[in-house]
Amino acid sequence: MRHMTATARRGHGECSVYRDAANGTWVGAISLGWRPDGSRIRRKVTGRTKTEVREKLKKLQTEADAGLKTSASYTVTKAVDDWAAEALEGLSDKTVRSHVDLLRPVAMLIGNVPLRDLTAHDVRRTLNKLAQTRSTRTMASTHNVLVRAIRHAEANDHVGRNVASFVRPPQGKTGRPSRAMTATEAAALLVAAKDHPRLGAYVILSLTTGIRTEEARALRWDHVDPPSGDPVITGVGIRSMWPLLPTRPFCRLPGRPLLVHTGPAGL
Repeated sequence: MRHMTATARRGHGECSVYRDAANGTWVGAISLGWRPDGSRIRRKVTGRTKTEVREKLKKLQTEADAGLKTSASYTVTKAVDDWAAEALEGLSDKTVRSHVDLLRPVAMLIGNVPLRDLTAHDVRRTLNKLAQTRSTRTMASTHNVLVRAIRHAEANDHVGRNVASFVRPPQGKTGRPSRAMTATEAAALLVAAKDHPRLGAYVILSLTTGIRTEEARALRWDHVDPPSGDPVITGVGIRSMWPLLPTRPFCRLPGRPLLVHTGPAGL
């Protein structure tokens, strides 16, 4: 049977502090109002000293006065789940999954931490650990969605401040060097491909329009419309522009033909 010794005096308001002799700890309890069903909202804290318990009770009272509804059971994972379910409405399923997937490694490290106890140090340490195996861009995106998730919890009074917003995203690991051609290399390739009997048109078309290789391979003569004066490709998706062109060719809309520009030196 547990034996408890009550203190002679209560704390401020509806607070009480007593010693749990069985566990050798101090326990504090505070009344934070009433639930809709008429039951009392009562929170308890524990500590090794009476002073520690009184400080925790004071913090609870301050949070209650500010209208916060913090709870030890409301974890970082719960905050992320609520954000994904409530704040991402209207976005595509793919976008929602990408945001949630970014936070999955974070949840594995600090997901069980009560949101009210989360510190900027916790967030910084977690991001720094993840940055050892992820790119700088991924870390920036991860930090961004974590800030947004905690901001949602803050807006719903689950936490008093967004500690993730005080942390800068770390630099990630160095990525592989770009293998994209320079403008000089692209111009040399066009010159070399100009007179090639088999691959010349394929290379020039691919490089000057940004067409995908699988799209270029699928082209037939009926995709070309010479009577218009300039070659026009229809039925093919174009995704990027060629930096050497004097003007940027726009990505075409579905069903809209793409005007094929000529390159430098009459190519």
